[in-house]
Amino acid sequence: MSKEDTDWRSFMRRHWRAAALLALAVSLAFIGAVYVFLWFAGNAQSSGMVPGTLGLWTMANLVSFILYAVFWELLLIGVPIAIAAVVAWQWWKRLPEEERRGYPFGGRKRSAGGGGVSLLFFIAFCIKVFVDGKWNVPIATFTLDYVVGSVITILIWGLVIFGIPIAIGLTWWIRREMKKP
Repeated sequence: MSKEDTDWRSFMRRHWRAAALLALAVSLAFIGAVYVFLWFAGNAQSSGMVPGTLGLWTMANLVSFILYAVFWELLLIGVPIAIAAVVAWQWWKRLPEEERRGYPFGGRKRSAGGGGVSLLFFIAFCIKVFVDGKWNVPIATFTLDYVVGSVITILIWGLVIFGIPIAIGLTWWIRREMKKP
């Protein structure tokens, strides 16, 4: 295969139908995800799962709304996307080996990370609200002092849960390094 054939432009010329189908599928998945969320939000209010006024929402309402929204998105959008991904992968594997070698896919791409911290913080806040007995209390009644105090408490929990093992590991590593000749 020549260098010119490994160009993405030539790939698009040869497989324009598959590229157009992929673009259509991505567009439909995005539009579908938006519509599923709108449908779910409307039904959540009309069914009484959550109050219509945001000021009356409790942590229980918030968590159940998030979990059910994720469930419906995965069921109605995620499953078809997974099936389409399997079909696309099978199509890609059926291409001749020399053609696939010309288009680099894969390899590890490292990201900056840090996306899980906010989720862990939210979960810790939910636990704090539950432990404090404010699970079914409207969020609008939370005072600034309560929220700030909760944040400080969560940060202290994080230091205890993660800081102590890190300190032990760091101390062990430093002592081991100091003993080396």
